[in-house]
Amino acid sequence: MTMPRILVVEDEYMLAMHLHDGLCARGIEVVGPVATLGAALALLEPEPDFDAAILDVNLDGEKSYPLAQRLQRVGIPFVFASGYDLAMLPSEFAASAHCLKPVDLDQALQQLGF
Repeated sequence: MTMPRILVVEDEYMLAMHLHDGLCARGIEVVGPVATLGAALALLEPEPDFDAAILDVNLDGEKSYPLAQRLQRVGIPFVFASGYDLAMLPSEFAASAHCLKPVDLDQALQQLGF
């Protein structure tokens, strides 16, 4: 079985490294981590080279929702990660996978289907 490539979008360095190291320890190839919405969106061009994504909701004041919308359109699963109440997600993402920070990687991977 080929291990998935997972994009990590997280602007807090320590949390990004926690995700990176935890995923690598599970044999998963990590794309990133990237800390900005613009950098994450750039990874979708010309075609995404990852199988799933873990998205911090708040990226230094910018929301990751435009990225989530693009991922939905191309059929790439993602999980939102946030330190805030996830009930505040826009209604279009109410059914999206989500977890609280610090991210339980086993839970996140299960939500992503891995």
